[in-house]
Amino acid sequence: MPKPASHRAIAISGLAPLLALAGCGGGPAPLQGAGASFPAPIYQRWFSDLASKEGMQVNYQSVGSGAGVRQFLAGTVDFGASDAPMTAEEVGQAKRGVVQLPLTASAIAVAYNLPGCELKLSQAQLVGIFEGKIKNFKEVGCADQAIQVVVRSDGSGTTKNFTSSLAAFSPSWKAGPGSGKSVNWPTGVAAKGNEGVAASLLQRKGGLGYVEVSYVREPLQAAAIANAAGSYAKPDNSSASQALASIELGPDLTGSNPNPATGYPIVTFTWVLLNQNGNGAKQESLQKAFGYALSDGAQAEAPKLGYITLPGPVLTRARQALTAVKP
Repeated sequence: MPKPASHRAIAISGLAPLLALAGCGGGPAPLQGAGASFPAPIYQRWFSDLASKEGMQVNYQSVGSGAGVRQFLAGTVDFGASDAPMTAEEVGQAKRGVVQLPLTASAIAVAYNLPGCELKLSQAQLVGIFEGKIKNFKEVGCADQAIQVVVRSDGSGTTKNFTSSLAAFSPSWKAGPGSGKSVNWPTGVAAKGNEGVAASLLQRKGGLGYVEVSYVREPLQAAAIANAAGSYAKPDNSSASQALASIELGPDLTGSNPNPATGYPIVTFTWVLLNQNGNGAKQESLQKAFGYALSDGAQAEAPKLGYITLPGPVLTRARQALTAVKP
């Protein structure tokens, strides 16, 4: 079992786990949200824009998808956020109904700290590293340096999506650790949130872990990974968009493809979870906040922050779904 990393998690690019963005003056009570760390940087930008342009306050805690779903179901927040769609069981527990709203999308990078190494991994090699069978970078074409795997300690949609791809890549992984927001990792040390994993990698020469691509900062690099067709791709906007196009969202705007044949193979949408009913006086603020996130202007900021602008048809459907959020 992985052990928690001993370092103190530091903020990446000024991003603290708590995004509390004050509005100006009076007005409606602030919205309270919690969940995925994966989209936290772009949420920070959007909520900051709302504060400066509209005097609107949105407080968001980057606590991981698992905690976000739990807090949403418990009714302790106005909205949750998750990188994995809610399960049928979780949806059944939502007493006020739920609207799962895709807001953006991105790639999950295999980040590593070994300057001078241009890492290209087949699907079998990637699985072998996280199974603890490949232990040195020299086994995958780089310098003689022990691999120090870093994984998530918290329940995480990033983990769910990453392990879903590992399970699609490998029967042994599917039959072993499997996929989920938390799994029994065969190797590695653990850190909380994308922020914590990135911080841990920065402190470890030879560190290798999985993070949302916007958390990859020098000296960290992102490995090229083979897709289902055997082509290698890095998690840039173009290759991630190609893979994203293979995902068919169902009537509830959820879906995934853990092993696409084009582009970079580990991509995901990320969702905000809204109560369909019972929002009371917060309904107007919810409509305004997430209507802004789905606006053309807000979506245009995504590539600059390492995210993917939602495809036009998805935007149209998401905007329509937002109208189902009632007082």
